[in-house]
Amino acid sequence: MVKHVVAGSSEIGDGQQKRVSVAGRDICVFNVKGDFFALLDRCPHEGASLSYGFRIGLVTSSSPGCFEYSRESEMVKCPWHGWEFDIKTGQSWCAPTRVKVRPYPVNVESGNELVKGPYVAESFPVSVEGQYIVIDL
Repeated sequence: MVKHVVAGSSEIGDGQQKRVSVAGRDICVFNVKGDFFALLDRCPHEGASLSYGFRIGLVTSSSPGCFEYSRESEMVKCPWHGWEFDIKTGQSWCAPTRVKVRPYPVNVESGNELVKGPYVAESFPVSVEGQYIVIDL
């Protein structure tokens, strides 16, 4: 599996998301209380971009008139038709047995853990002498 660096962890604050493009796919990366998750940035209903969706929590009811709000900011609501998806798994709350958004694994790694790419730019020693910048060839 090929690793793709898509953002610095500080670029996506808690409760925020960022749309990125990886290998021709638009993916939405979510920060949920310091943990990062990624979903294909396409609602399976009619193709809306989930990166423009609203972050919501989960509302459940144990009996008529009794509602409980939990999992704050762990769900994303499609901006077109309101379909709701679990950010952590991609599971639909509108049709849970049939519909799911593709999730992608996300890791936060320090820069020195990443492998250097195959291409390295040629560099030259540079020094400042007086008021002149000097390049040694």
